[in-house]
Amino acid sequence: MAEPFKGRCYLVYAVAPPSTAGAEANDALNAYIEDRHRGVVVFHDHFAGARHGGVAVFDVRSNEELRMLDDPGPLSGWQLQVHALTFSLAAVGFIEQTNLTLREYAKTTAAELRQSEPDDPRFWWRRRHSRT
Repeated sequence: MAEPFKGRCYLVYAVAPPSTAGAEANDALNAYIEDRHRGVVVFHDHFAGARHGGVAVFDVRSNEELRMLDDPGPLSGWQLQVHALTFSLAAVGFIEQTNLTLREYAKTTAAELRQSEPDDPRFWWRRRHSRT
């Protein structure tokens, strides 16, 4: 009998071809991460600067979801790397690993960082928090 799949989080590192425009790269990465066949996306961000692409972390619960991470879909022609994470064994584990890193290595918390942030109009999350 086959051993059951042991879920964990995987980091996907994706780099667009050099000729890809920024908006096109953002749209393609967003389409890739929205596909729930790849698992639940826990985190993502886009690269700033001349070379476009981004990173995403997925909570993967099956062999099928893991296989889909390697299927470029809308990222066809991109450089894709997929890496299993050691301590992030589920979506909540990824969040807790973030909290542990802040607490144990940076000696701070997300709440403390939020309180000490400057009033910067680029900080989109402040606008979102003020609406809720």
